[in-house]
Amino acid sequence: MLELFGHPFSSYTWKALIPLYENGTDFRFRALGPDQPENGAELARHWPLAKFPLLVDAGRPVMESTVIIEYLDLHHPGATRFLPQSADAAIDVRMLDRIFDNHVMGPMQRVVVDAMRSPERRDPVEVEQAKAALERAYGWLETWLKDRDWAAAGAFTLADCAAAPALFYADWVHPIAGAYPTVAAYRARLLARPSVARCVEDARPYRAYFPPGAPDRN
Repeated sequence: MLELFGHPFSSYTWKALIPLYENGTDFRFRALGPDQPENGAELARHWPLAKFPLLVDAGRPVMESTVIIEYLDLHHPGATRFLPQSADAAIDVRMLDRIFDNHVMGPMQRVVVDAMRSPERRDPVEVEQAKAALERAYGWLETWLKDRDWAAAGAFTLADCAAAPALFYADWVHPIAGAYPTVAAYRARLLARPSVARCVEDARPYRAYFPPGAPDRN
């Protein structure tokens, strides 16, 4: 059986869970935390950097959420395919995947990391720069997403698996303003998708641990 190591509140764990839920793929979730030390030890045995999520398929470890999704699409396909067969369409999907990871998730995480620091070590300039980067990303996405239900290739793909956790948490640290109705509507469509909604609900008990403070919504 497939095994996925991760944490329900982790954005990149969500990204790997969404395709598994989307296709009803049989797998065992190995939650990481102080109550499951054996899972952490097994993660480190497969991957000494101990970063998650990690997929293990019959002893074969697959690292990095994007690669995990491509691996599932190749070796455990279901009704939803996460990369289009057209190589040209796949370029857009991979491009949007990197944009959501690097230019939405990345700045969001900068704000979270700053909130984790002791007060005397916090950097308001770093936070301001990260939020400005998110604002620019929202502006670009507002144009890109016009007349699109999903991020690329006219279907729910790898790019949307990246978008769901990225926009979910980014809106918590820098709300998507009224100037970006297309982005807000896209985020709402993502959260209404059953595979994404399941991640949201499973993560709900951990909201108190969100360092900047979780808003009372979603």
